[in-house]
Amino acid sequence: MKAKEIRDLTAEEQAQRLTEAEAELASLRHQKAMGQLEKPVLLRAARREVARIRTILNESRKEA
Repeated sequence: MKAKEIRDLTAEEQAQRLTEAEAELASLRHQKAMGQLEKPVLLRAARREVARIRTILNESRKEA
C-alpha cells in the first residue's frame, strides 16, 4: 500500500491496517524462524509497510 493510499484512509482504518500489517510481520517472522519462509523479500516489505503506516500516523497526530 502506497503512502498516498494510507493518507486517504481514516484514522480508524489506518490503525486497523497497522494491526493487520503487524500481524502479517509476526507471521512472517515465525515462518522464518521455522525455516518455512520461501520469499525473504516479503519480510522486508512487511517491515517497510509497518514503518510507513506508523510514520503517517505520527505525522497526522502531530498536525492535530
